[in-house]
Order: sequence, then C-alpha cells, then structure tokens
Amino acid sequence: MIDGWIGLDLRHLLAFQAIAEEGSFKAAARALGYTPSAVSQQIASLERVVGTQLVAREHGRQAFGLTEAGRILLRHLEAIEAQLGAAKADIEALAEGPTRRLRVGAYESVGARLLPELTGRFRESFPDTEIEVEEAFNDLVHLRALERGSLDLAFTLVPLPPGPFVARTILHDPWVLVVQTGSRLAEAGPETLDLELVGRLPLVCFRAPRSIDDVLARFRDASVEPNVVLRSDYNDAVQEFAALGRGVALMPRLAVNSRDGRTTIVELGGLIPPREIALAWHGDRLPSPAVQAFVALAVEMGTRLQEPNPLRASAVGGDHGTSLRRAGTAGAAGGA
Repeated sequence: MIDGWIGLDLRHLLAFQAIAEEGSFKAAARALGYTPSAVSQQIASLERVVGTQLVAREHGRQAFGLTEAGRILLRHLEAIEAQLGAAKADIEALAEGPTRRLRVGAYESVGARLLPELTGRFRESFPDTEIEVEEAFNDLVHLRALERGSLDLAFTLVPLPPGPFVARTILHDPWVLVVQTGSRLAEAGPETLDLELVGRLPLVCFRAPRSIDDVLARFRDASVEPNVVLRSDYNDAVQEFAALGRGVALMPRLAVNSRDGRTTIVELGGLIPPREIALAWHGDRLPSPAVQAFVALAVEMGTRLQEPNPLRASAVGGDHGTSLRRAGTAGAAGGA
C-alpha cells in the first residue's frame, strides 16, 4: 500500500459508499446508523488520506454528488468490497470444515435439465454437504454474487464479463425451432432452412439480452430482420406459444421440454452457433474438494449429453469437450 494511504480505515470507505448510494450525508447517516456529522467527519478523514476532494459539497456540508476522483475511487471500492466478501467466504468455509454448504447459481434450463441428476450424483460422494441453489433469469446476477463470495459456483454463458472469474465449459447447446406438432414446418430440417426463411417466421424467443441478442444479431449480419412477435423470460411460456400454434419458438435445446408431445423440435444445423454453457468460480479463491467434484461431474454430464449429437461434439474444444477460461471479455445480461 502507498505509505500516504496507510491511515485509510474501512469505516471511511463504508461512509463514502453510503454517500454514493444514498446521495446525501443525512441519508447515508440513516443507512449506517450514524449521525450526519459523524459521516461528514469520516469523509473528511478519507479525503485527507487520499489527498483530494471526493464528494462535491453545496454550502460546505450538503453532498452534491461525487467528484471525478470520487467516481474513480468508487469503481475500485466495488472491487475491494467483492474481494473482502470472497475472503470472508473462504474463512467461513474453513471454519465449517468438511461439513459445509455448496452454494450454486443456476438459471431455468440448467435447473430443470442438469441439476437434478448432477446434485444426486454429487451427494453420493459428499453426503454431508448441503447444496443451496440460487435461481435467477440473469446469469450476471450470479456472477456478481460469485465475485462477492456469496456463491461458490455459478452456471453462466460464455463469454463472461470482466471479473475475477475462472470458468469451465460444460456443454455447447444448439439452437432449435420448436413448432406445433403436425404443422408443415415440423417436417423441415437443416437442409431446407436458411436464415431468411427462419427470419420470416413468427418467432417467439427470450427477452433477456444475454440469452438472445447474439442470436438475433446473426440474422441481422445476414441482412435479415427477424420477425419476433413475442418475448418471455420463461421457457415454458415460450414453448407454450409454439404448442398452441401462435408462433415458432426459437430456443436452445436444453431449454426445451422434449416430453411435450404437442411440439416438435426442428434442427437448425449450423445456421446459428450454439450457446456455450460453463460453470464459473472465483479465480482468487482456492476451490474446495466439493467445488472441484461438482465441476468434474458437470463436465462429465455435459460431455455425455453432447455425444449423440455430432454438431455439439465437433463444436466443443479442449479436454473431453471442455475448456478452462478466465474472464476478460464483456457480455450482455441474461440467461435461460
């Protein structure tokens, strides 16, 4: 640490963060349980340590937003807070010993298709480990929780956003059309379809950008504006519209309920690149034996799911169809 910053106190940073979030000394004081004058003193101490003004003031006392230096410090503070959260999680895990929790973030298709068998097999080797599954539509919610240390693992889509993440590819999940059984389109196949034809269909798809934006961009890159008639974040809702003949669902295979006899899956071949599903963990935390075993089982399951499909098998690289990645490329929001 720079010698001049040796007097920096965590309470200074908490007061500064509260000012940024609440917008005033008075509101920050209420959030922290301090008096406004105590918060003001903390900010003044922080500014003396860093050597510059961080909070713009009106009439000397009223907070009036952050200065440019304050905005810079806030960006670093978010990373510091996440790192402290990860350290706290590691120490708590050490205190829990071999009997502990494994906290996993998942989105809908993974939770319905992969987790039941995966958690069952995991419990055979770790019967004393309690698995807690957190669900969200947006995998970026899970990645932020992973960064703070409140999750141990998170299913996510590649590419990952910047952050202290390491990810192991589980499977490549191809996009398919889901149509009403008995319709003329149910007899179609990759050899009869192209992006222009598919783009003219009344498409029902996901709403979350990270789930669908790259797919729709594939059409636009081919100068085709896709005819999207409805969006939903619920897999069953998207498929239901196809079952009723109200549209054609554009979905990743893992999200499709193949037991619904009212719908038929139409393969798209290589028209749209498959989505890449991975398991991520905090790169600065030492993976526990439970984390390592859970990842290994997920990799094994993903490889097995891909084996019957030549498209999936050829699309996956690395060791047995998986690869190890550290985050560094930006991605949009969403998961399915």
